[in-house]
Amino acid sequence: MAGNMKTGTHKPRWSALLMLLAVAGGASAAPAPSDLVYVGMHGPEIRAGRFDARSGDLAMIGTVAAVPRPTWIVRHPRLPIVYAANEDGNDGTRNGSVIAYRVDPATGALTRLNEVDAGGGGTTYLTLDPRSMTLFAANYAGGSVASFPILSDGRLGDRVSLVAASGSGPHRRQAKPHAHSVLVDPTGRFVLVADLGADRLFVYPFDGRKHAIHTEPAETARHFVAAAGSGPRHIAFAPNGRFLYLVNELTADVQVLRWHARDGRLDPVQTIATDAPDHEGASSASEILVSADGRFVYAGNRAENRIVVFAVDPKEGTLSFLQRIDAGGEVPWGFTLHPDGRWMLVANERSDWISIFAVDRRSGRLTDTGRRTPTPKPVSITFVR
Repeated sequence: MAGNMKTGTHKPRWSALLMLLAVAGGASAAPAPSDLVYVGMHGPEIRAGRFDARSGDLAMIGTVAAVPRPTWIVRHPRLPIVYAANEDGNDGTRNGSVIAYRVDPATGALTRLNEVDAGGGGTTYLTLDPRSMTLFAANYAGGSVASFPILSDGRLGDRVSLVAASGSGPHRRQAKPHAHSVLVDPTGRFVLVADLGADRLFVYPFDGRKHAIHTEPAETARHFVAAAGSGPRHIAFAPNGRFLYLVNELTADVQVLRWHARDGRLDPVQTIATDAPDHEGASSASEILVSADGRFVYAGNRAENRIVVFAVDPKEGTLSFLQRIDAGGEVPWGFTLHPDGRWMLVANERSDWISIFAVDRRSGRLTDTGRRTPTPKPVSITFVR
């Protein structure tokens, strides 16, 4: 009887173990969920696709929205909603706009929620601050930055702020200010604007409760003066919040700046080239990204059609050259890292395709997978999970 009891006691456990193994085997065999991808373009549409993070394959769904020039897209931090910059009015004849869309997770389809006037022409860049639920728009032709509250249902509220800069530079493209990107500092107290035309990084106080950007008298205004003719384009903070990385479009270099969050001050630390030592002719840089762990910085070089990888000194924030790799096409306008850090997707605008690279998260190095996904005039890429 005792022996029977012993057998009876273990039999259910063994059956349970078999069931667990079967479930685990089924789970491992099931396809990994794919991420939606939205592509901003130099063309009258937004296109969507699905990216398989297991295989590195990107399959396009097709056109999901008609917009005159949707160059930048950001996602809502919680809701299935994205916001697109409409870079209309680069000729100065009309203002650009920002459009809110609801995402259908099953199909990738977009449903327009509302559209707001950005207050200036050529709306080229968006940033969303999740703490204050504020959306910021940089107007390239207008030389201004605008702020909008994000309402509880994801729609955009009326514009709260519109701040126009002043200044110019020696390059033919620097006759007036051209706000090219905008970012909120890690404390949420300041808004930084990279202005290609003025050769400045403008720093403005920000009131998150009111979604308001504040200006200061000219004599006390905070800004970082870049080298004449450098053309500040995009910026990215290190995860530790102590350093800011700036890519200058016209000189194709990266500047490391120390950020003083207490008073909104920037100090120069280092300038490093993205051009190869034997480069000749005009320079043109595009994008800059920092890896999630802060160990690597990636910069795009459109003149040479390359992605340049730098290693980061964890104490000083300085960069050392690590890799220069062909972008897999012509004019790498923008690129993004997959949320798991294992893939980079590069928008090669002139080649009309997206190139896919594997990322070694330990070394930071990129490997071209050889995969190319046809997409007309891609300039930015956004993942939505």
